[in-house]
Amino acid sequence: MLKVGLTGGIGSGKSEVSARLDERGAVVIDADKIAREVVEPGTPGLAAVVAEFGEDVLLPSGGLDREKVGRIVFADAERLAALNAIVHPLVGERMQELMDAAPADVIVVYDVPLLVENGLAGMYDVVVVVDAPEETQLDRLTSRRGMTEEDARARMANQATRDQRRAVATHVIDNSGTLDDLKSQVDTLWETLTHQAAAH
Repeated sequence: MLKVGLTGGIGSGKSEVSARLDERGAVVIDADKIAREVVEPGTPGLAAVVAEFGEDVLLPSGGLDREKVGRIVFADAERLAALNAIVHPLVGERMQELMDAAPADVIVVYDVPLLVENGLAGMYDVVVVVDAPEETQLDRLTSRRGMTEEDARARMANQATRDQRRAVATHVIDNSGTLDDLKSQVDTLWETLTHQAAAH
């Protein structure tokens, strides 16, 4: 099993790379997706978040109002640390379960937004960083995700810098160009990973 850590700043296009690796046969374990699952209605995770942040963070449907929580925690480092202390251990447990269930001969891609921030690079055989200029990230967040520039900048400021991410990278995918450029880089990466997995 080849363990690949995939990361990139918000708006870098990491999800696009993750989806393309999935198409090629990788087993993708998506930390963000798991982070949503562990706080779904009825979970101990959601109960813990409500105990910490109050009933105000719930939607009328009983689900977590992620936008509201985001606004609270990205403006306050202590509140962010409190949320992470609840969610991260639950995500870690679930990721371990998924890894244990994966076949021995596969390439497992861990899609982890905060890989650098949480010092996790050493857990993987390979670290792939999806990189894009900050202005490109900002443009994607405001035009495609509808964030205000202030919100987008606050989220970017809470993440590692481009240099910090690149410093732990085994491979860097430059996503400042077209989708075709990205696809060709992912093809090359997949070939490299396949060779490495075979020799692993």
